[in-house]
Amino acid sequence: MRVTPCQAALAGAIGLNLLLLYCAWRGPGGSPPSCRPPRGIPGVTVLLRDFEDFENDLAGTARSFASLPVPVLVVAETAPYPPVPLPAEVGLLPLRPAADRPPPLAHPELHVRTRHVALVPDGTRAVPGLLERMRDALEEGAGDTRLVVAPVGSVPLRCLELRLEPREWTARYGPGTPGVCQAVEGTAVLLLRTRDLFALPFPLARPVPTALFVQAAFRGWGLRLMPVAFPAARRPPVSPHGRWKAENLAETRRHRLMRDLGIKREVLADGQERWYGCGKETARCFGTVHARTPQYLLAGRWTPPCCLRALRETARHVAGILEAAGVRYWLEGGSLLGAARLGDIIPWDYDVDLGIYREDVGKCRWLAAAAAGEPVEDTEGFLWEKAAEGDFYRVHYSRSNRLHVDLWPFYPRGGVMTKDTWLGHPQDVEFPESFLRPRVPMPFAGFTAMAPNNARAFLELKFGPGAIENPEYPNPAVKRLGQD
Repeated sequence: MRVTPCQAALAGAIGLNLLLLYCAWRGPGGSPPSCRPPRGIPGVTVLLRDFEDFENDLAGTARSFASLPVPVLVVAETAPYPPVPLPAEVGLLPLRPAADRPPPLAHPELHVRTRHVALVPDGTRAVPGLLERMRDALEEGAGDTRLVVAPVGSVPLRCLELRLEPREWTARYGPGTPGVCQAVEGTAVLLLRTRDLFALPFPLARPVPTALFVQAAFRGWGLRLMPVAFPAARRPPVSPHGRWKAENLAETRRHRLMRDLGIKREVLADGQERWYGCGKETARCFGTVHARTPQYLLAGRWTPPCCLRALRETARHVAGILEAAGVRYWLEGGSLLGAARLGDIIPWDYDVDLGIYREDVGKCRWLAAAAAGEPVEDTEGFLWEKAAEGDFYRVHYSRSNRLHVDLWPFYPRGGVMTKDTWLGHPQDVEFPESFLRPRVPMPFAGFTAMAPNNARAFLELKFGPGAIENPEYPNPAVKRLGQD
């Protein structure tokens, strides 16, 4: 069959359209190199991400940077509402997935085609040439420099050191030294390579600066601070209601971000702390423990700090109640081991163990109620109950949060302390009552607890020689300490 020039042209146009459609719609990881420029074209794309839907300066900020001119994208879950009169050349990058479109960030090169990108906070005004100076500073920097930061407004940025402790779920900030920053405090424009931004697991999470600084610190990226500032827009004061909304939204976003980044405690440069994770009203941070090995140990982490804090509070509360009631108790197992090593809970432990004299159970009204088979909440919200696994008791941090102290009722038989429930742990053995005659005070978890009178001999009876000096995870057959 003979093909006419018109048919050939039509076939070519159809093929080109199909290719463009293929590039735009293909799923994650499937776009071929011919559809995706590996480095992008020279220049800087401005992303406007940190703004509120109410009382914002989005239109003014967008107009200012679009006048340079540079590509400008407003990045939001959905189109801003109330609608914002954006310049015609300013695009929108919606982040919320839609059933009839590919995931928004599956192919960022379809939205951001430049080699560099700048994340600009709301209320910033453009300075001709400053984005280019930031880009040049990035490209001329040392090999580990991946972020360039410039202040916004007249208040200088504060340089901060940022040290991450993933095992402890903690981020620590401290005063930085000139030229050596991992984070900054203050309003700033952040510039980095586009490929670096979209290689991050949370490239556009909010608050943007915190999200980028933490993810950069995980990767050892360097940060360079520019001395020249972008002007801040002159704006009317935010209304009290607007300030209240903004503060609540910021707190919600920060909690969500820290959850995603695996951080449950921030230690600020001034020594104050921010806590994320479980509380009285929430469930605990980890699920059921199997083979004495909580899930976080398999992930290379230790007990979340919020859980350790709750365990300390529960242990102190329970010890106080038992002492006031005249119940004889002592630190048992891993809790005594932590007291002997650190004066605290072992950093990877998930509960606290106390031994008690079985004959003293009736002296404490909360224990007596639990022994009768009814869980009971005491006046401070701690839940006392008989354990389903056998003849012992648990005191939970709250009805919702099942972090707990286990109370093991022992009784003497022929000078040996024994009990009726054994869970098969290697250290769960009988011991001479002479260890408890007398019991002695011992620092533990921020208070003074009662303990056996020869902690070393007691622990070596239970765990073997050198137990204090040779830390190990609860079940080395599943995970050993040295494997982290």
